Amino acid sequence: MKSLAAAATLAGVLGLAQTAGEAWLGWDAARAQAVGKAAYVQGRVGGIFDTRLLKTERSYNYKLAATWLTADVIRATARTLQLAQRLSADEARALVAEAEAVEGSVVMVEIDPREGSGVIPDGWSAFLQPATPKGVEAPAVRGENRPRLRDVKALAGVLRRNYDYDRFWVVFPLRHPDGKPLFAANDTEAELVVRIADREGRVKWPIPMSIKLP
Repeated sequence: MKSLAAAATLAGVLGLAQTAGEAWLGWDAARAQAVGKAAYVQGRVGGIFDTRLLKTERSYNYKLAATWLTADVIRATARTLQLAQRLSADEARALVAEAEAVEGSVVMVEIDPREGSGVIPDGWSAFLQPATPKGVEAPAVRGENRPRLRDVKALAGVLRRNYDYDRFWVVFPLRHPDGKPLFAANDTEAELVVRIADREGRVKWPIPMSIKLP
C-alpha cells in the first residue's frame, strides 16, 4: 500500500516538476525536496511472516527502499545541494551533467536485512519492467550494480542517509537487446523487482515522460 501511495504522490509532484529549460534552478528548497522525496518508495523482499527456519546464515526477509533517479530527481538533488552549499548556477549544472552522463537509468536501491547474519548475499539481482497485472509476465531488463556512482553527488537523492540500510546504485538500460524501448507508449507504471536468494520484493512508480523512448 505504501508503494501505491508513493506512486500517486510522485505523479502529482512530477506533474509540477516537469518544466522546460532551467526552471529547476528557481525551485525553492521545499519544492526540490518534494520532487526528490516523491521518488522514494518502500517495500520488502520476502513476506512479513517468513521465518528463518534452520538457515541462520540468512535473513528471513529484507526491508527494501528505492529511489528512481530520473531527470527531475537529479535536478532536485542538485538544487538542494546548490541551496545548502551556496553553489553557483554553473556548479549546479555541472552536478546535473555529471549524473546524466551515466548511460541508462539509475535506481538507488537500499536493503536492510532482518535478523539472521545481517549480510546481503552477493547474488542478489534487480530488474526493471513495466508494471503488469499479477500473474502476467513483463519484459524486464536486468540492472548492473555500479558502486562508483556513490561518488556522483546528484545521484545521492535528497533524503538523509539511513545507516540501517546498505546502498546500491543500479543502472538499467532503457532498451531491450533487440533495440525496443523498455517502456511502451501505453505503459503508465514501472516496477522494480529485487530478488535475494529465493525471495522477491517489488515497488512501483509512475513512468515520467523523460524516461520513455521512441
